[in-house]
Amino acid sequence: MTRRQRYSGVIALAASGIIFVLPFLFILLTAAKTKQAAASLTFGLPVEWRLWENFLEVIQARNYMLLLAYFNSTVITVVAVALLVLFGAMVGYILQRRPSRWNTVIYACVFAGLIIPPAVVPTIWVLQSLGLFKTISGMILIQVAYGLAFTVLLFKSFIATIPRDLDEAAIIDGAKPLQIFFRVVLPLLKPVTVTVIVVQSIAIFNDFTNPLYYLPGRENVTVQLTLYNFQGQFQTQFNLLFMNILLVTIPPLIVFVFFNRQIVAGMTAGAVKG
Repeated sequence: MTRRQRYSGVIALAASGIIFVLPFLFILLTAAKTKQAAASLTFGLPVEWRLWENFLEVIQARNYMLLLAYFNSTVITVVAVALLVLFGAMVGYILQRRPSRWNTVIYACVFAGLIIPPAVVPTIWVLQSLGLFKTISGMILIQVAYGLAFTVLLFKSFIATIPRDLDEAAIIDGAKPLQIFFRVVLPLLKPVTVTVIVVQSIAIFNDFTNPLYYLPGRENVTVQLTLYNFQGQFQTQFNLLFMNILLVTIPPLIVFVFFNRQIVAGMTAGAVKG
C-alpha cells in the first residue's frame, strides 16, 4: 500500500465517521438525557442517564402506538418486498429471454417509472376509486408500483448472466415456461434477490412521505409517522423524539450492516455482466 493510498483511506474513514457515526452518537446521547437537558441540543454526556426510562416512555406513549406502527410497517414491508421480488424477477426474465416488439413499450414504462415523479393527488383519486385509500393493501400496492421499475432492471441485468443453455435443456426435458422460471432460473437469482430484499426493505420501512399521503389515520400509523408523537406546535420533547428516532433507525441499520456485501455483490454482478 502506497502512502497516498494510506492517506486516502484515513481521510475516507474520518469523513465517514463525521458523516455517519457522529450523528448517530448525538442521537444516542440525546435519547439518554432528561427533558430539560435534551432541550439544549448540545453534544455532551448526560448528567443523568435516562436511557431505559425514555425507552419505556416511548414504547408506552399513546397506548403503545410504536408497537402498532412496527406491526404495520413490518406487514407492508414483507408483503411489498415479496411481490417486488416475484413480479420483478418475472418481468425481468421475460424482457431478457423473450424479445418481442412490445419490449420497447415495456422499457419505456420501466424508465418512466424511474424518471417521472409520482403524482400524489391523482394517485389518491385512483385509490379512492378502488376503495384502497387509507388501507394497508393500498399502501402495499403503492410501494410495489414505486419500486418495481428499479427491481425489474436489477433482475433483467442479472438474468443476462445466466446461460440460455439451461432454458433449452429444461425445454428438451419437457418443462413448461413456469417450471423453467421457478425451478431453473429463480434459484439462480439468489444474489440479486438478496440485494432487492435488503434495499427495498430499508427503503419501504423507512418511507415517510407515502404513508403520510396515502395512509392517514391512527390505526394505520407506520414507524416513521410516530415521530409526530413528541412534536407539538409549542413544545417538543427532544429526549423522547430522539429515542423514537433511535428505535426506528436500529432495525434497518442492523440489516444494512449484516447484508452490505450482498447488496454490493448483487448490484455489481448485474451491472458488469449484464
